[in-house]
Amino acid sequence: MLLHSVIRSVVAPLGRAVFRPVVEGRHNVPKTGPVILAANHLSFVDSFVIPIVAPRPVAFLAKAEYFRAPGVTGWLLRTGLSAISALPVPRGEHRAAQAALDLALDVLSEGKAFGIHPEGSRSRDGRLYRGRTGVAWLAFASGAPVVPVALVGTDRMQPVGTRFPRPVRITVRFGEPLYFKMSNGAAAGPARRAATDEIMVAIQRLSGQESADTFNELSSG
Repeated sequence: MLLHSVIRSVVAPLGRAVFRPVVEGRHNVPKTGPVILAANHLSFVDSFVIPIVAPRPVAFLAKAEYFRAPGVTGWLLRTGLSAISALPVPRGEHRAAQAALDLALDVLSEGKAFGIHPEGSRSRDGRLYRGRTGVAWLAFASGAPVVPVALVGTDRMQPVGTRFPRPVRITVRFGEPLYFKMSNGAAAGPARRAATDEIMVAIQRLSGQESADTFNELSSG
């Protein structure tokens, strides 16, 4: 825990100094208690940028193989993941998707902040794709508010196929919290779909992206 705090105290200020992000709406993130930060997904660096600029630590899920990458690049990646409280998730295991949600629910049950990209895979064409309903499942199961987040310019910071971020000015916008409560007698599936769509609309209004009326089936690799 001490090592994590030391790493974060160095990485976060360094990231802000190098990339000088424009941050809007930080006051919309509750200072205490569980909260879900639901963001669009344009680049590999998105899950690093949000914890750097958020007013409190934010945990994201990350592929377990990222923690085992070799060499200097692997060390840098592990250091960065440690700084943002990333949680390793194995791939290919039975019920892996639900296991990941259960892990996220554990974070929220401890009163912490959890970040998620409802699109799943990052957008390769800049459009905002339909959200997966896992974000709504978390909101209903935890009772945590959902803060929509828009990342603008991270696709230029680290385009697909590049190994390292570029010094490009980006913008991060935190929207007003959304609250969801399962109504008595409401079907779980339709309720999750409606809540997810509401979250995606809020993200679109913050990001200004064109909406794609389909799911993003491309790999986020």
